[in-house]
Amino acid sequence: MPTNKRSKYRGSRTCGGGTHKNRRGAGNRGGRGRAGINAHHFVKWYKEMGGPVFGKNGFCNQIATDVISIDVGVLDQIIPSLLAQGIAKQEGDTVTVNAGDMGIGKILGSGRVTKKINISAPAFSETAKAKIEKMGGKVQVA
Repeated sequence: MPTNKRSKYRGSRTCGGGTHKNRRGAGNRGGRGRAGINAHHFVKWYKEMGGPVFGKNGFCNQIATDVISIDVGVLDQIIPSLLAQGIAKQEGDTVTVNAGDMGIGKILGSGRVTKKINISAPAFSETAKAKIEKMGGKVQVA
């Protein structure tokens, strides 16, 4: 007696699939693609796709890039650690930071600025510029 399916079906024309007409079209597979995802293919669909995914939405911008950003309030809070790591420099009461060297692409304006900061970054929001300059700091677009 064979020990596995491979040797059990060796020499068989249909390998246990019934007549040669079975296992032929999409009708024998229960439909094409996502057919039957609410009924007979539900579990397979739920495991593979991770949940309800119906239809398509919007457009996919092929040239869009993700810009790494940081809020000016967060930057103000992490200044002591930046000074300790040598990323920022303190000159009197002013702290100089180059955000581009840290991989930050844009400074956003959320949060409070409590120190005089000179920041160099590729881009700034208008509120971030206003808050930095209000405290006596300088903004340089690099």
